[in-house]
Amino acid sequence: MIGAAGFVAPRHLQAIRQTGHQLVAAYDLHDSVGVMDSYFPEADFFVEFERFDRHLDRLRRAGRGIHYLSICSPNYLHDAHIRFGLRLGARVICEKPLVLNPWNVDALAEIARETGLEVYNILQLRLHPSVIALRQQQQSQPTEHKPDIELTYITARGHWYYTSWKGDILRSGGIATNIGVHFFDMLIWIFGSVVRNVVHVHTHDRAAGFLELERARIRWFLSIEADTLPGEAKSQGKRTWRSLTIEGRQFEFSDGFGDLHTLSYQGILQGEGFTLEEARPAIEVVHAIRHQLPVGLTGDYHPFAALPLKRHPFLPES
Repeated sequence: MIGAAGFVAPRHLQAIRQTGHQLVAAYDLHDSVGVMDSYFPEADFFVEFERFDRHLDRLRRAGRGIHYLSICSPNYLHDAHIRFGLRLGARVICEKPLVLNPWNVDALAEIARETGLEVYNILQLRLHPSVIALRQQQQSQPTEHKPDIELTYITARGHWYYTSWKGDILRSGGIATNIGVHFFDMLIWIFGSVVRNVVHVHTHDRAAGFLELERARIRWFLSIEADTLPGEAKSQGKRTWRSLTIEGRQFEFSDGFGDLHTLSYQGILQGEGFTLEEARPAIEVVHAIRHQLPVGLTGDYHPFAALPLKRHPFLPES
């Protein structure tokens, strides 16, 4: 595993154990990885990539090479770490976003063909029972039917966010990529390919836009700023708000997330994981969002897009 000290690593550790497999070695620049004791205390751990590389190469030459490399590293390193895994002779399991740019998918596909190995992306919302049911329901609808959808996802982050790699658009891909890519993947999986992609607002702490798919019209808003939380969430002391309404009706999928990484691993181990090509459409969407010039509050925009912007004290004056 690469990225054992990260936020999402415990979900992968749990999935590896629950599927009956063994973590051989892990690497992270940071050594706050005591969580490994709860899962794989015998796993080797490295804080220097060169020694990690050498260790895995020794295992390979001794006939005990790894079968899978799990990647939980910062977004901008996924591409390089996937390449490392393939060249090491391992199949790769990578957290979302798979990569930051569509052309990275092309290059990885070429290396995968050369090595004969697979790359799988964790897209766990596709495994959520309520999401599966919604997809089945929508596929039974007339193709010309385009429901109006509103996606709101706010997950408040503290001042640390802007010091970390997550606050750097070149390393995280920005708000839409960092916290929204799995929602865009879910919506495309349910409602079909992209027809139109408009960005209304895109700043350091929020993004909003309009996404027209083959079978849906979607207003979306994503934010890490606590001030954008609705009053209901603030009164309850919540720092996260997730809402998806379809033609005014709330679609509930708040529960059922606990085992989705394990289900992802089970599918991958059975050869049924989500491939490079399946991950591509959402990567194309967030890349387009990142490089578009926002049009402002015009057209069919999410009501939260009009909320006043709060300048963060750690950001430079514009």
